[in-house]
Amino acid sequence: MSSNKVLGAKGERLAAEFLSRRGFEIVERNFRYNRGEIDLIARRGNLIVFCEVKTRKSSTYGSGEDSVDARKQAQIRKVAEGYISARNLEENEFRFDVLVVDVRDKSTRIRAIENAF
Repeated sequence: MSSNKVLGAKGERLAAEFLSRRGFEIVERNFRYNRGEIDLIARRGNLIVFCEVKTRKSSTYGSGEDSVDARKQAQIRKVAEGYISARNLEENEFRFDVLVVDVRDKSTRIRAIENAF
């Protein structure tokens, strides 16, 4: 597994733990639909959150949230629509979050950008 894949998997694991500590149940990881993917899908009560996780160990490639551009947002929305339809979840509330996992300097920080788009 490449170092980027290892870093990404670590970030997704840390993001899932972060959400769990806030009372969310992780219902899907790496959900794929129609050539797209959502990193984490979490649920708390009637709220379903579609999470894009961006893990960074430096700022060389910019901030994590900056990489979730309009094209990526549209792709995530289409995958979310497929998930909602396939599971008959239309009656729920939905939110799109970006979780930025910063693993620099032997410390880890997670920033949750709720309702990111």
